[in-house]
Amino acid sequence: MKFVVDCDLDEFKSYHRRTVGPLGETEEYWVTKDPSHLIVWKEDNEIIGHAIWHETSIEEHRKGEPRDKKDREILKKILGRKKDFVELHEVWLDRKHRGKGYGKKFFEFFEKFITDRGHGSIIYYAYHPAAIAICRKRGYKEAYGLKEKGIEGKLQTMYVFYLSLKRG
Repeated sequence: MKFVVDCDLDEFKSYHRRTVGPLGETEEYWVTKDPSHLIVWKEDNEIIGHAIWHETSIEEHRKGEPRDKKDREILKKILGRKKDFVELHEVWLDRKHRGKGYGKKFFEFFEKFITDRGHGSIIYYAYHPAAIAICRKRGYKEAYGLKEKGIEGKLQTMYVFYLSLKRG
């Protein structure tokens, strides 16, 4: 398994339609704006998972839209004086490849990738138990758990995780 930054967009859209569903407008915006915002996981030259990330701030959410008041308050509390960060927007791995340690490997790769690009912190909104467990094991600071509708439309607990990459 390997991570590929800047995958062919048509190949990614085809994979996304088959596995997750149509690529959302927000996700397409980020990967079109900067193809490095897309990281795919490949095995035997086949996409088996992906992640989408973007730079953002406490005030701005997606595509220049303002964050809601509650989200801003949470981020200010967890980030302190920092205003800008990277949001790990979407992470997905094909079910048949889960449980192989690929999530842990991805977070190791992503943290180094983001650090190498000069970013100092990551925010990740997660609801999947495996993602929550990885964040906790990797030392991400947990901000809150809030009941929200997940991608399947079911009420789920959404957690906000924060990791400062400035280690010293």
